[in-house]
Amino acid sequence: MSQSDPKTLVSTDWLADNLKSPDLRVIDASWYLPHMNRDPKAEYGAAHIAGARYVDIDDVCDARSALPHMLPPVEKFMSRMRALGIGNGHQVVVYDGMGIFSAPRVWWMFKYFGQDDVAVLDGGLPKWMSEGREVTAEPPVIRDRHMVPNEQFDLVRDVTQVAASAKLGDHVIIDARPADRFKGEAPEPRAGLRSGHIPNSRSVPFTDLIEANGTMKNPGELRLIFERAGVDLTKPAITTCGSGTTAAILSLALERIGVKHALYDGSWAEWGMYGDLRVATGEA
Repeated sequence: MSQSDPKTLVSTDWLADNLKSPDLRVIDASWYLPHMNRDPKAEYGAAHIAGARYVDIDDVCDARSALPHMLPPVEKFMSRMRALGIGNGHQVVVYDGMGIFSAPRVWWMFKYFGQDDVAVLDGGLPKWMSEGREVTAEPPVIRDRHMVPNEQFDLVRDVTQVAASAKLGDHVIIDARPADRFKGEAPEPRAGLRSGHIPNSRSVPFTDLIEANGTMKNPGELRLIFERAGVDLTKPAITTCGSGTTAAILSLALERIGVKHALYDGSWAEWGMYGDLRVATGEA
């Protein structure tokens, strides 16, 4: 198991040791794809880590965009977090009900809005519960807390920037989707999208970075996985996926190994929609 880092990834032992700290805030960021047939809000209501607040990435998003769960306006993020009692000076730990799936998206949002003391719980709620640790159905006691955001614009890329990087090769573009979707051999789950990948991108399915027990592989293994996939780790990276969620798992892994990264927020939900953007198929 990798050493806990309160700015990236912490163990269940670390969280248990710090759970009663007055400056700790825990977030349940569970989110599931439709075919998983799971209700994250109902699951949170039935059992969550004591003190955890629930954050829905389909709510804390830009409601003006037709694309799924895009970054929210700064005022919306600030007001949502304040209502949850999360503000400056807090150490935040985010988990989800899959192990490591949607929690890194919320980790990345906090980083984007300039809140650096945030980590993902390694192994998430499944590991916590498998160890017999306590969960509760009781809602947390919440008091408003002020947050001053500081947007880190270099952590996100739009479609124009990604298209330029695909052509110029100034960044390495890494795709977190399953390999068959990357190759264009499997249809996209969202209707109306073409199959394939962004030209000159590399395939690193997010599942390759996760151990069988739901924890993230250690930094040495992460680096080797990226290198074997043809990722030039001397270049800054742009992560992408289907809709900007699992791309954040790649971003978390890159942060763990010290590689500069940004996330393509529109991801394939945007790129695959526009016929004037070139699509590649097969291997990278």
